[in-house]
Amino acid sequence: MLIKLSGGTVYDPAAGIAGQQQDIYIQDGRIINAPAEATPDKDYDLKGKVVMSGAIDMHTHIGGGKGNIARTLLPEDHRADPVERTHICRSGCGHAMPSSFVTGYRYAEMGYTAGFEPALLPINARQAHMEMGDIPILDKGGYVMLGSDDYLLRMLTAKQDQKAINDYVAWTINAAKAIGVKVVNPGGINAFKFNQRKLDLDEQNSHYGVTPREILRVLATAVKELGVSHPLHVHGCNLGVPGNVQTTLDTIQGIGGLPMHLTHIQFHSYGTEGDFKFSSGAAQIAEAVNKNKNITIDVGQILFGQTVTASGDSMRQHANHKHASPNKWVTMDIECDAGCGVVPFKYRDQNFVNALQWAIGLETFLLVDDPWRIFLTTDHPNGAPFTSYPHLIRLLMDKSFRNDMLATIHPEAQKMTTLASIDREYSLQDIAIMTRAGAAKLIGLKDRGGLSAGNWADITVYTDNANREQMFEKPDYVFKDGQLVVVDGKVIATPWGTTHTVKPDFDPSVEKGLKDYFDRYLTMKVGNFKISDDEITDDGRGSVTVHPTI
Repeated sequence: MLIKLSGGTVYDPAAGIAGQQQDIYIQDGRIINAPAEATPDKDYDLKGKVVMSGAIDMHTHIGGGKGNIARTLLPEDHRADPVERTHICRSGCGHAMPSSFVTGYRYAEMGYTAGFEPALLPINARQAHMEMGDIPILDKGGYVMLGSDDYLLRMLTAKQDQKAINDYVAWTINAAKAIGVKVVNPGGINAFKFNQRKLDLDEQNSHYGVTPREILRVLATAVKELGVSHPLHVHGCNLGVPGNVQTTLDTIQGIGGLPMHLTHIQFHSYGTEGDFKFSSGAAQIAEAVNKNKNITIDVGQILFGQTVTASGDSMRQHANHKHASPNKWVTMDIECDAGCGVVPFKYRDQNFVNALQWAIGLETFLLVDDPWRIFLTTDHPNGAPFTSYPHLIRLLMDKSFRNDMLATIHPEAQKMTTLASIDREYSLQDIAIMTRAGAAKLIGLKDRGGLSAGNWADITVYTDNANREQMFEKPDYVFKDGQLVVVDGKVIATPWGTTHTVKPDFDPSVEKGLKDYFDRYLTMKVGNFKISDDEITDDGRGSVTVHPTI
């Protein structure tokens, strides 16, 4: 079947196209060059419409045990937001942490065609992939979580060489079917188990004698030397702690020029100035990012309202449990791998700290110069549910609206932010970069995030609207792999996406030491730990796409 999208105004940063009227042809799921003579089977008149590739959320918690804990903890969240079954869609529920099927529907209804789970615990990876396998329409993938795992820390204590570390990291990526590597509070999740309640960048884990800085350097080196496209994905030390801006600046300098992605950086950009001993470090962070081209970031914007914070960072989640709203929380250990903390939270615009957090995130967005190195996230659901993205896009694109919102927050927070003086407004091309082309480039998706011939036909069509929130919350059409899946903001078809992975090479002899370790310390055998492609595809729900190393 040949499909033609006629006369739309195309924003395709991957091809250097910004607001150019052109036709797009689709055949067999991919975009093709204009055929010489063939007549399209279906022709969509898109004159006056805005055309972008399908959006990609490069950091969203959509699969894994912590999400299910959050759902169990918040039945009231589900009761308040049910989704009825239709002849096309399954029933579901949930606002802060929607059920798996609803996650796919709501993403697609905003024009998203891919989402990546940023905390794929190796020992829990099978469950996470099974849950992501229940998410319709979206492509998905995960960053495997290392840095507090006992095996790696033992290797560092024993001063094993970089080659041995690389083999272990590559083996784990393959075993967990991941596309990148994530580190959460490097060494800190483990240190919490030995009753350390904080762990700064150059502070030693009391049991292993290893510092977070050492962990970051060795993992960032491994990722680079293995040829994994996505740089080490870093949730740094001291999340949410006033004064942590210095830790973040030290982390940027301490990585020594290696590629590094700093995630939900808003939570790591706090100073200690003012009467409340809490201030914005966004300008310092943006200056450091602008100067250090090896660094990319996503923001982790907070938006006001009820949500739930769900993180592997059990150290920081335990510290924050006193702020739980409603007042219930979970902190737990996960074998020798990591931890988990789930704390419901309501961000309030009249709370000074919450209001300033809101401003800090927006300052960061607006002060980082290069849209190819900053990405639109709320760290779903930690800063806000992903369904708030259209509102966030309007805040970035409309200074007048942004300043109207600024005028309503806690008055002392208004005094502590430079937000009102920042004139920048994001363009449609900027949005297309940070949510499409830039995200695909960062993750290593060679045939997604753009509209050139040969790319998979993940395409979103919007009606241009000065109210950007209304525009981005209801696309006219969404195509997934060439199939029309959304019309006028409603799902009309539910195909399965693919699971994106990478398979770096490693010395198979690494498994002998791992087998001995598993037999002695873990409840799972090494053979059960490894996930096969068949386990992801055997029920017909999508495929596995392996991306080459670089």
